[in-house]
Amino acid sequence: MKFEWIYNQAETLLLRTFLKNQGISKKLLAKIKFQGGKIYVNDHEQNVLFSLNAHDKVTVVIPDEEAHETLLADDIPICIVYEDEHLLVVDKPSGIASIPAQYHPRGTMANRVKAYYVRQGYNNQVVHVVTRLDKDTSGLMLFAKHGFAHAKLDQELRNKTLIKKYQALVSGDLLQLQKHGEINLPIARDLTSLIKRKIDQSGQTALTEYWLNVKNHQTALVDIQLHTGRTHQIRVHFSAIGCPLLGDDLYGGRMDLGITRQALHCCALTFKHPFSTELLAFSLPLAKDMETIVKEL
Repeated sequence: MKFEWIYNQAETLLLRTFLKNQGISKKLLAKIKFQGGKIYVNDHEQNVLFSLNAHDKVTVVIPDEEAHETLLADDIPICIVYEDEHLLVVDKPSGIASIPAQYHPRGTMANRVKAYYVRQGYNNQVVHVVTRLDKDTSGLMLFAKHGFAHAKLDQELRNKTLIKKYQALVSGDLLQLQKHGEINLPIARDLTSLIKRKIDQSGQTALTEYWLNVKNHQTALVDIQLHTGRTHQIRVHFSAIGCPLLGDDLYGGRMDLGITRQALHCCALTFKHPFSTELLAFSLPLAKDMETIVKEL
């Protein structure tokens, strides 16, 4: 894959520094150097110690990424929300894990995307997961189609310019819910469980912002934005204020209101395109099982 830039500053600059400013890491530079990539200035091959001058054209050719044989392909259709040469946004159903685990090597969205790349015959075959969702959470999931895009999107995650929004159905002490509120409680591992988390002052800072959308006497729909990305953050936080998610038996959610998986849906993703810098915004209606309950509200 080829990328081109024009250096527009008056002062000279090391090519290495310029490439770093474009988001090319030392790891990616090594890949370019040792795995068949090329770096050109004004169509002449150069090394990273070359000094750039105003109006120089920089071209980087990044080698294709061969598939990892350890990731198996599941030839099952995926629902594509958006795709270009750098990105893939899909609608993940509930009940499907994001990535394989040691004893569960297939049946995940990563396996399905791998098969899609194979069917399409893409040059880059490595599956790069940018935003994961819990197995029983539905909604928007973002993949990068090559390592350079993945690195730039990870930087957006660190800078908190990649925004994920959720909707959840909760029950319990609904009087605790404000029209607009924040849950700012630290989260740590629960040592009595392999997967469970808990509120603990020794844990990591976790901040969840929410808006009350609609409710009746026993159920509420809340709109949520995460300001940190802790494991099970939404589930733990709403359980902690006495309003666990419907269907979330791990954290005390009710199982008798028509939904038997955690009622959580990633409904929106907003971020800058890693190369065009265009602001991209995607939204997705609630999954059918959650929508059925919302209609009753």
